[in-house]
Amino acid sequence: MRATLYYSALRLGLFGVALGLLYLAGARNILLVGLAAVISAIVSYIVLARYREAMAGSISKRITNARERLNEGTRAEDAD
Repeated sequence: MRATLYYSALRLGLFGVALGLLYLAGARNILLVGLAAVISAIVSYIVLARYREAMAGSISKRITNARERLNEGTRAEDAD
């Protein structure tokens, strides 16, 4: 969960920086938001790869643990 929150905060920060820079460059309205979204997505794909992998590993681990708990419950139920 921590890795997901950290990655999301970094993505929002990149979006804010892109938004601010584009505003200073003169972009306004929907163009401002659209360009900021595209630019921040491209930059985050390159710059935040390590954090994205950490987040994906964290989510994968949580899903694996949940599946194991479900399987244990199913086995215990079948044993009864």
